[in-house]
Amino acid sequence: MKKHIVATLIGLMLTPAYANPELPELDKFIDEMVQEHDFNRAELEALFDQVEVKDSILKAISRPAEKSKPWYEYREIFLDQARINAGVAYWKKHAAALERAENELGVPAEIILAILGVETRFGGNMGSFRVVDALSTLAFRYPPRSPFFRSELKNFLILTREEEMSQLEPVGSYAGAMGLGQFMPSSFREYAVDFDGDGHRDIWKNPTDAIGSIANYLRRHGWQPGQTIVHATQYQGNDLPQDLVDRGLKPSITREELRKSGLSTADLPEGDDAITVFSLTQPGGEELWLGRQNFYAITRYNHSRMYAMAVVQLSEEIRNTYESSK
Repeated sequence: MKKHIVATLIGLMLTPAYANPELPELDKFIDEMVQEHDFNRAELEALFDQVEVKDSILKAISRPAEKSKPWYEYREIFLDQARINAGVAYWKKHAAALERAENELGVPAEIILAILGVETRFGGNMGSFRVVDALSTLAFRYPPRSPFFRSELKNFLILTREEEMSQLEPVGSYAGAMGLGQFMPSSFREYAVDFDGDGHRDIWKNPTDAIGSIANYLRRHGWQPGQTIVHATQYQGNDLPQDLVDRGLKPSITREELRKSGLSTADLPEGDDAITVFSLTQPGGEELWLGRQNFYAITRYNHSRMYAMAVVQLSEEIRNTYESSK
């Protein structure tokens, strides 16, 4: 009996760790999934044998549009008439779900639509990479953000088990964002909702679930129903109030601080809520804006002032065009 146990232990010790030369440290990741989340080792090894590392993913993540373009060029990517018209058509087609999301969660239809428009052109471009390929490539071949993408890969594998989905079929962006609203796996698990009550959270093919999930995401990140989002401001002098701009996206500035810094609050509603100050580059120089909590909530979807402003301005165009089409 003892000989049998010793032989078994020696056999286990001599069994080589699973290795994929294209995915360094994958063996450690598999160990974690087996030990911490009760996955089957053989099934994971079989899955990763089918994963493809994509150099195009590594190239794409190194040059996102918001880092390489000034605002006046970035804006033009999203505020085109075709996208605005598509938003109006989507509103008319899914009016009931949008109205319910606004009534129950407080997020206006045009904001939900603008996010759908910016993210995927209302489902027209949800990405072409297998999610498992994108996340594996970035988790093991992109050191600057490897911990983040390893966590997202973990969440993806868990959500496919929770939702009884294929691990190989879901497609998304080069960064692993999924569905109509481009949720990362951790966001899907936390914020996606079964808005039509059919027992499944489907943000790929079910617009009602996608609409409810986007609204739920914003609401859970502090969206304030009925509150305005941004207001233009003017500043005295030739120099930007850089100290205020450098405070970051989270609202932390009082109205008194704004006035003492020479910023106009004429268009800002009265209140005691904190404000964020941000600048956007136009051909003639910098323009300054005041953002409230709802602007910050949009930046939780994508941590970029230009992204959030594109959503705001697209939402205004969609709303105006929708109203004029009635």
